[in-house]
Amino acid sequence: MMKKLSIGDIFYRSLMWILMTVSVIPLIWVIRTAFIPSGKALNLFALAAPTLENIRHVFETVPFLQYYGNTILITLLVLVVQLVLVTFAGYAFARMDFYGSKVLFVIFLAQMMIAPEVLILPNYSLMVKLGLNDSRIGIALPFFASAMGTLIVRQTIKTIPYELEEAAQVEGASFMQIITKVYVPLLKPAFVAFGMISVSYQWNNFLWPLVMTDSVSKRPLSLGLAMFAMSFETGAQWSDVSAATFLVCAPLLILFVVFQKQFIESFVHSGIK
Repeated sequence: MMKKLSIGDIFYRSLMWILMTVSVIPLIWVIRTAFIPSGKALNLFALAAPTLENIRHVFETVPFLQYYGNTILITLLVLVVQLVLVTFAGYAFARMDFYGSKVLFVIFLAQMMIAPEVLILPNYSLMVKLGLNDSRIGIALPFFASAMGTLIVRQTIKTIPYELEEAAQVEGASFMQIITKVYVPLLKPAFVAFGMISVSYQWNNFLWPLVMTDSVSKRPLSLGLAMFAMSFETGAQWSDVSAATFLVCAPLLILFVVFQKQFIESFVHSGIK
């Protein structure tokens, strides 16, 4: 027997469907426009056979493969360093009871309340002094530490029975072995969740690379897409811009589809809402 829905449930579900539809329509329009002839791009009801001409034109016009390489390099560099640092920081805040640990943790989390844009000027000044302006490492360096990742790992470690660590100590395991053999395998869902957040942010990061880069060879995808969209003297060519946008968004869409289950489960198990 089906459960009778209340008026509140009907309103809530209807609202969710409306919001989902509003969110999906622009994506559908971009994908549709990317694969139809440019002459029919603005005709919403035009029917045409799919074509790869727009994507081919994008690769011929701008060095998109180079943008991809820069973005992948920066994203992986940030992610690898972040995963190492948040693992040890999360363990320290979850398991080590030292004087001032709670205050230090609150101070550490306070950076989550500071918009990255506020720190652009001091970060840029530091990169210039280090000689890292207009470099990929300069784009990545300010994001190596992550309060969000530390919070996710700390909350997940707190759900892991401490008896597992004690048993490993009895067996003679070193500190590094405890981290790598006990905690890391159990932290994989948390790593997936945080990894998706980190990759998504770095993949779409625009303002900081805009400030940091002068040469075309150092541009990531987000900056390359913006410059490509502004390069048309007669106005944006929407078929080409949509094709370029699709090339930028497609990897993130695939990533979320593949890992969406682990992403949701991580927040459920860690108690983060």
